[in-house]
Amino acid sequence: MLAKQSDGEQNRISGAESLIQSLVDHNVEVLFGYPGGAVLPIYDTFYTSAFRNILTRHEQGAAHAAEGYAKVTGKTGVICVTSGPGASNAITGIADAMMDSTPMVVLTGQVSTESIGTHAFQELDVISMTKVVTKENFQVINSFELSKTLDRAFEVAQSGRKGPVLVDLPKDVMAAVYSEELPTKVVKSEKLKLSAEQKNQLNTILVKLRQAKKPLLLLGAGVGAADAGLLAAEFSYQWQVPVVSTLLGLGVLKNDDPLFLGMGGMHGSYAANMAFQECDFLLNIGSRFDDRLVPNVEKFAPYAEVAHVDIDPQEIGRIVHTKYSATVDAGLALEYMTSIPAESRSTRKWLERTQKNETRHPFKYDQDEDLLKPQEVIEAVGKVTHGQATVVTDVGQHQMWAAQFYPFHYPRQLVTSGGLGTMGFGLPAAIGAKYADPDKDVVLFVGDGGLQMTSEELEVLAAEKLNIKIVLLNNKTLGMVRQWQDEFYDQRRSQTVFSHQPDFEKLAGAYGVSYYDLNKTDDLESKLQKIFDKDEPALVNVKIPSLEQVYPMIAPGCSNDDMLGLD
Repeated sequence: MLAKQSDGEQNRISGAESLIQSLVDHNVEVLFGYPGGAVLPIYDTFYTSAFRNILTRHEQGAAHAAEGYAKVTGKTGVICVTSGPGASNAITGIADAMMDSTPMVVLTGQVSTESIGTHAFQELDVISMTKVVTKENFQVINSFELSKTLDRAFEVAQSGRKGPVLVDLPKDVMAAVYSEELPTKVVKSEKLKLSAEQKNQLNTILVKLRQAKKPLLLLGAGVGAADAGLLAAEFSYQWQVPVVSTLLGLGVLKNDDPLFLGMGGMHGSYAANMAFQECDFLLNIGSRFDDRLVPNVEKFAPYAEVAHVDIDPQEIGRIVHTKYSATVDAGLALEYMTSIPAESRSTRKWLERTQKNETRHPFKYDQDEDLLKPQEVIEAVGKVTHGQATVVTDVGQHQMWAAQFYPFHYPRQLVTSGGLGTMGFGLPAAIGAKYADPDKDVVLFVGDGGLQMTSEELEVLAAEKLNIKIVLLNNKTLGMVRQWQDEFYDQRRSQTVFSHQPDFEKLAGAYGVSYYDLNKTDDLESKLQKIFDKDEPALVNVKIPSLEQVYPMIAPGCSNDDMLGLD
């Protein structure tokens, strides 16, 4: 693949060529990035590389696209950006990946080693700047270190709790030619096995589960990251335990599964939040008990003994007091626990109680005489895509409506910014999601605020002919912030209502993206079906009521059974 000169048993190879070879050895399929002066040697070598090199229109877009790819595939997303502003523009996406435990390798250009520390043109101390938003970061100052550093970066990104790793690459190191010993091999890690201590910890948890009369299983993103969705479903059925998921855990059990109570937390279902407050044993697998799930720690799960299985020991007991724990990968834990027969016991009354709560206050909405409601549009998209699309969202009200009303069927189906809540995430992440699985429908639900933050990536949809359907839920406001202003700031809507908007039809047309309006008078499913049947990128503009609220909602500091908007 790479042009190298034979030198006995060694190759004469540039740093950039060594970099590309390492990416190939690590089975990189696609890279997202943006060129610049400090990465010219790398991009010159990309010219002959054996994987797809996608030019996003902004470095933040490159990072989010890599996130979208990684979230769908479980593989490591890779980006390459230049030094200085190229690196700093990517930091938001790096931080987003860190919060959501998304594996990513970030390659940043750097000025030549002799210029580091001189405030040279486009120099930035990216190592210092990214220490708190990466698992590890490295600066390569010698070409001989490059291959081993890349091996380490990919290993760290995927090991333990997954996350981003940054490798800073000075320009002269990339341009230097040196002798490399052959062959270059990637050392594959052996499959992890449970230790005796971990088995004992899991056995203790199972003993307590047998004793529980009102057990509850909480499943987070760690289950999907471990490819353990089927095991989680099997485990819940073996033990007849109702299941609640986090936002990022949606799809681990199908939405219509009888044991699934829905998403818990601030905008979660009534049934899920009441189960937290009524259970006597809560087993958390792969969730970090964040503040959106647990608005008030002191009032959370007041009658429950809590058990926590997580790959990251720092998360256990950090938020919620935990009595039983196991620091272990969710997949290994579930594989072991499903191998232990469940003892005969009845949870029928508890299951009936939780299922009754599902019917008591389901997610609902009222029709509007003049405008489509966002919830009915999402439901219609769910029907047209048979619940099988990769669903990408930006951040805001539409994100919560999608979580509530799209019929998720499988793990890693929802691609969204969970921990950092990054507006502008959606469009570039949808690009990455499409490259992750080109044959699958990809639908992006986005608000008019978030779309304008990274709308330049519409050019990538057009240039690459990516069949992504963008459903713009257009309420002419920053909806979620406006909702909080209405609920907690006496309706003082400071800078959250748009008095002027771009012409989205002209915006789509400028990029060569097909445009459609959805209106109340349309046959909703029929029109959506025609749109989705076309193999093309499309922007579908849906005007929705400006003051529509996301309910239920738990106010900050309130307990999970204190939900607004139930009546």
